[in-house]
Amino acid sequence: MRPTALRRPSARVAYVSTPLRQSPGARVGLSIAVATGLYGISFGALSVASGLDVWQTQALSLLLFSGGSQFAFIGVIAGGGTPVAAASAAALLGIRNAVYGMQMNVLLHPTGWRRPAAAHVTIDESLATSTGQTDPVEQTRGFWVAGVGIFVLWNLFTLVGALAGDALGDPKQWGLDGAAVAAFLALLWPRLRSREAAAIAVVSALATILAVPFVPPGVPILVAAVVAAAIGWFGYRSGSEGEGLEPDIDPYPRSDGSDRTAAS
Repeated sequence: MRPTALRRPSARVAYVSTPLRQSPGARVGLSIAVATGLYGISFGALSVASGLDVWQTQALSLLLFSGGSQFAFIGVIAGGGTPVAAASAAALLGIRNAVYGMQMNVLLHPTGWRRPAAAHVTIDESLATSTGQTDPVEQTRGFWVAGVGIFVLWNLFTLVGALAGDALGDPKQWGLDGAAVAAFLALLWPRLRSREAAAIAVVSALATILAVPFVPPGVPILVAAVVAAAIGWFGYRSGSEGEGLEPDIDPYPRSDGSDRTAAS
């Protein structure tokens, strides 16, 4: 008992004294914030091309703030779906952030005004940056630098993209009417890293194709989401003991030197 009690305080003091500019968590968080924030340009331009105005586009980034959910929303709108169907698709994709929030609450123990702030910036990137660190101080630094940094840059570049897209005029004139759907597929493709994920994607795609002739626009993506959720749930219940929910990005390279970082 005594050796353990003596080691823990000394390690904490060493990490607390590390300057912020030399913090590994802050460095990783800042690099991810810049890389991810730039994607806001594409979202802003494609959102306006899908039929939303600049203020609606900006509101999505400020209030929803989840890249995958935002692209799903404008993808449904671009495909002719109703706002209810678009919001439902975005909500289904955003469920994972609620699970992330429970993980981060246990890890960081935010209090006061930090609780709602932490909940809002809990996304794939901030979770991955935080959990990639081993020291509690660096976990906290990585989370806040990544989360707040992405929030600021994502909204800034969303505005830039929205203003640029608005200046282009009619999206059909430039062939942008289907770009939102293509962007969402491009966002999804790098995340099919395992055989199970690819199988779920194929089954969901088949369910979507079968549903298209029979349901209104925007509903097929909900059918696909329900199918994927059901497969994932029953697969987890049937024998994935010890496996936690993995965030969509990994800010650290694999052991073979390859990098699998992707935007949320």
